[in-house]
Amino acid sequence: MRAAISAIAEKGAAGVRMSDIAARAGMSTGHILYHFGRKDRLLLEVLVWSEADLGARYQQAADRAASPAEKLALFVRFYLPRHQGDERYALWTQVLAQHHDDEGRHLLTELSDVWEERLEAVLLEGRASGRFADVDTAEFTIRAVAMLNGLSGDIMFGRPRWQQASADAFALAALERELRPPARP
Repeated sequence: MRAAISAIAEKGAAGVRMSDIAARAGMSTGHILYHFGRKDRLLLEVLVWSEADLGARYQQAADRAASPAEKLALFVRFYLPRHQGDERYALWTQVLAQHHDDEGRHLLTELSDVWEERLEAVLLEGRASGRFADVDTAEFTIRAVAMLNGLSGDIMFGRPRWQQASADAFALAALERELRPPARP
């Protein structure tokens, strides 16, 4: 899976061949084809694996977090690409650029929904503890994910503003402003 992510990030989904992935993984092309069949199915499976790995690392960090605010910061950090060449996010963009059948679209929706559910869990915990304002969870989640997706595109595009400023800090400040509980009289 790591070999596939690396090959896809380097050559793009359209340019990568099963033989490229097999060579990096130290396997035969036939072995790769036996397990995945088609390249589009391989890309989806690699994305599923990548997201499971990232999600497990996020959950480990969130489980150690001391507060909902810390979990929100972790969510932003794990959601956004780390830099312009982030292999995991490049994989997302490559997979999203392809045409998918119903099964593929369903799988991509499930992967996206998992991140939204993680954010909703942080919001509910923050609201229950009185640390976050009582926002409409579903509406906030849609806005937050849309903002993070836009920032992700900027980072992957290499917008110069994110070379001098932290996209993580920008996003977190925007989310925290909306989640700040009203001042008590």
